[in-house]
Amino acid sequence: MNIPVRHATAATKLAIVDCDIHPAFRKPSDLYPFLPAQWREHMITFGEHLRQGLSGQIAWPRMSASGLRVDAFPEEGPPGSDLELMRRQHLDPNGVEVGMLMQLSKGGMEERNLEFAAALSHAINEWQLETFVKPEPRLRAGIVVPQEDAAFAVKEIEHRATDPSFSQIIISPRSSDPLGHRRYWPIFEAAQRCKRPIALHVQGFSGGHASTGSGWPTYYMQEHYAAATGMQTTLTSLVLEGVFERFPGLKVALIEGGFTWAPALCWRMDKHWERMRAETPQLKRPPSDYVREHCWFTTQPVEEPDDPQHLAEVIAWIGWDRVMFSTDYPHWDFDHPQHVFKFQPTEEQKRKVFRDNAKALYGLP
Repeated sequence: MNIPVRHATAATKLAIVDCDIHPAFRKPSDLYPFLPAQWREHMITFGEHLRQGLSGQIAWPRMSASGLRVDAFPEEGPPGSDLELMRRQHLDPNGVEVGMLMQLSKGGMEERNLEFAAALSHAINEWQLETFVKPEPRLRAGIVVPQEDAAFAVKEIEHRATDPSFSQIIISPRSSDPLGHRRYWPIFEAAQRCKRPIALHVQGFSGGHASTGSGWPTYYMQEHYAAATGMQTTLTSLVLEGVFERFPGLKVALIEGGFTWAPALCWRMDKHWERMRAETPQLKRPPSDYVREHCWFTTQPVEEPDDPQHLAEVIAWIGWDRVMFSTDYPHWDFDHPQHVFKFQPTEEQKRKVFRDNAKALYGLP
């Protein structure tokens, strides 16, 4: 699985917005300058207390070497830690006009000690800014916040909201409770008020619960598939709990969870809503209306039906203005911009997916 990726010799003609780039530390101590002395000592002495069985690593073969490309390793540190290599290997040859950083580790989203989680969140946001965004103007950070501490999350969002270096708010879709529960609503209210979309990245998190509704899977293939079904349950919670009705300005980007399941999920929710709407009076419209209005989806990993035209039909149902390009750089399942679709989109559709939809969602110039 962990194989090098062949690059095109010529730069991509259409400048792109890549909605999923993963930065990394050269070493854990890179975060120390951004942590107060108390929490530096805590990190050295006790480490993190995560909501999963194996702390610091996901127990699947994909995560050997953190699931990273062998050709992306710099001389020092893991892939994603060397900005100059990122420029040479991805940003420059692939015509990346803007890249969205998706920081998944050490941001406090899975930390049980909520005071430590708050310190990690603030530190990881400072680290993104100083290490990647300031030296590389093409990159944008995400405001990483621990969703289990809504009060602190709101403070951190408000602290960063005036800085255009931060384009979205990153929380875990695998929260302790279903994400539509009211304990998380202050985060959504802050996101709406500060005009920042919520980013839900499916991989890399564990809420401490089994990844499937029937328990822990046996094989990595099951775990990989469960990522998509987990995203469906998260979206269902947001819709049926009335989050989008309560926060009409809220926007959500569902990242690395696929999207061909969206039409069937919406059809099912609509059917049930027609018969049982009395149970959810907070929903004023069919559930599919909220998904179409409030949700965006990224391409990687794009599903590939035997007939490529079926994928085009699914995108048409979701809306060509609701799908955004992503690569997942520097992971082994990276998607190259020249090989995303096996059918031929129109030039207008390409512009929407590769650039314009993300620019509209994130308010990019």
